[in-house]
Amino acid sequence: MIVVSSCLAGLQVRYNGSDSLNEKIKALIDKKEAVAVCPELLGGFQTPREPCEIKGGTGYDVLDGRAVVIDKSGADVTDLYVDGAYKTLAIVKQLQASTVVLKENSPSCGSSYIYNGNFDGEKQKGSGVTTALLRREGIEVISENDLTKALL
Repeated sequence: MIVVSSCLAGLQVRYNGSDSLNEKIKALIDKKEAVAVCPELLGGFQTPREPCEIKGGTGYDVLDGRAVVIDKSGADVTDLYVDGAYKTLAIVKQLQASTVVLKENSPSCGSSYIYNGNFDGEKQKGSGVTTALLRREGIEVISENDLTKALL
């Protein structure tokens, strides 16, 4: 079983109410070979919501208390991100998922890049909060960009 970001499956759960539909992922969902999750919704967010970015580091730093997740208005929403990450981890373990495919650049799901915390559109190398937690647990996390490699 594969776990995927809900937005990649075509669900309109992104911060602005849109999706990031990936046809390959949608096909996996339709064939019941994948299950969609949204760590941010699991953490208590609603759609739409303000965009959020990690300030002061990466998802690993958030988990270690050295960085925070803030929304564009400056509110600290770290607890919601951490809660969503742990709820996602529980689902991944329950399903015994072999691979997790999460949305690149997200403060929750980014696996190679996240936004830099300044809300200026610039990205930096790093992982989101959920990706960091899953990887610490030994779970393979890839982005939608790496999906083809994983399915070969």
